[in-house]
Amino acid sequence: MTALTGTRHLVRLILRRDRVLLPIWILLLAVLPASYASAYDELFTTAAERTAYLIGTASNPSIVALLGPVYGDSIGALTVQRAGLLALIAGLISVLTVVRHTRTEEEAGRRELLGATVLGRYAGLTAALLVTYAANVLLGLLIAGGLVAVGLPGAGSVLFGAGVALTGVVFATVGGLAAQLTEGAGGARGIGLGALGLAFVLRLAGDAGGSGGTGGDAEWLSWLSPLGWSARSQAYAGERWWVLLLPALFSAVVALVAYPVSVRRDLGAGVLPSRLGPATAGARLAGPFGLAWRLHRTQLFGWTVGFGLLGLVLGGAADAAGDAVRGNQQVAEILSRFGGSSALAEAYLGGTLSLTALAAAGYGIQAALRARAEETAGRAEPLLATPVSRTRWLAAHLLFALLGPAVVLAVTGVATGLSYGLSVGDVGGEVPRLLGVGLAQVPAAWVLAGLAALLVGALPRFSGGAWAVLAGCLLLGQLGAVLGLDQWALDVSPFTHTPQVLSGNWTATPLAVLTAIAAALLTLALKTFRSRDIPTL
Repeated sequence: MTALTGTRHLVRLILRRDRVLLPIWILLLAVLPASYASAYDELFTTAAERTAYLIGTASNPSIVALLGPVYGDSIGALTVQRAGLLALIAGLISVLTVVRHTRTEEEAGRRELLGATVLGRYAGLTAALLVTYAANVLLGLLIAGGLVAVGLPGAGSVLFGAGVALTGVVFATVGGLAAQLTEGAGGARGIGLGALGLAFVLRLAGDAGGSGGTGGDAEWLSWLSPLGWSARSQAYAGERWWVLLLPALFSAVVALVAYPVSVRRDLGAGVLPSRLGPATAGARLAGPFGLAWRLHRTQLFGWTVGFGLLGLVLGGAADAAGDAVRGNQQVAEILSRFGGSSALAEAYLGGTLSLTALAAAGYGIQAALRARAEETAGRAEPLLATPVSRTRWLAAHLLFALLGPAVVLAVTGVATGLSYGLSVGDVGGEVPRLLGVGLAQVPAAWVLAGLAALLVGALPRFSGGAWAVLAGCLLLGQLGAVLGLDQWALDVSPFTHTPQVLSGNWTATPLAVLTAIAAALLTLALKTFRSRDIPTL
């Protein structure tokens, strides 16, 4: 038996378990760059229009900080910048996938059962990395193929696709190392996502200082971030293929650390020692709501801080986006297509806050699914054997599925309003206005949280399908208008019904309907959860 014995069988097992989620996120991310390229090609018919857009908007430091640098005014170069967050999303999914198939399996006890068979010591980590690497490579190939299909040059398309794929590979490897450091899946995810967040902050600071790739005192920070390497390969603008060596070498170094650690630690333990808790529980842990607060508080704090910082960046870019394209009908149309109202700065704010709402819905789904995670880990059954009722236990987790998106979107609205208000000299007027925009997105996020809760209560084996619904909403929002889908198809997403508060012409009826739907879903979730077996695997 070798150290890799059984890897092939574990790969097949992972592919079977992820046979739904894996294709969804690959296809969803793969079609976005081609859709952006098609929209740019349709709306910028002359080189002069593209140059005006580049000078006025794409090279604005605030927009560069959010999306990354732009190295030219070609359709390809503009597309690369517009899809700048794609590498971040690929890194996020890669971290979560590897942790799920390594540390989560170990924490649940399944890794020990598999280890009792003919299984090499490197097989578990290798299988998780191979599947995630292959998914990212396939994503890169599909991105390149889609860009070539819409008429962009092959060299730049392949380079951009390879850059996104290798970014995913980097953070998959980081996730593999994080899984060896702590004894809990939550801690491993925290380390992996913390590394991703640090990389994003470095890229953001470096790109803002570099002002669109034209140099600057802080641009060297972007070279320290794996999220900055893909953009600096300069696809469609004098390709620099050697930059791809950076993520490849970084991944190799991290893997050389992760593999020895994986076999030197005890099964179920991590390299970092776990901190002992107090001998007795405090009064705040006397009930299910206190326990839920303890489980959710770190995540809620992290999301709130992160989205507050994001709001500051979005608000800072809004005024520049509006000023740069005022009077240019083509650019106004493309901003509106990406989500927003008639006013250009407001179109930018409306579109970006709509995307933020989708991310906040992801938090609601994650909080609702925490109840399922506690159940499958065996921690719910002992609690429910006490006088704690099923309704109170599940309701404690669902409280954060509702509270979390509301807090995150409120903070994002306030931060965006503060930053935008400072840029236009009207903080007192913009903060409440954009707070209202953020809060208007909350009922739609609640609908997806309610759906996740219903799956936990009625169909727990398929509770992960809530992520597929979120992916579908993102797809409809980003590509529905570009693909010319019928209105009934767009109406499937609850975010389609969110009123455009910034336009001033809106009613509260859609918000009331969405809230009622969310309440009905949560009620059904609590009712079905009371009547099923625990655990239902």
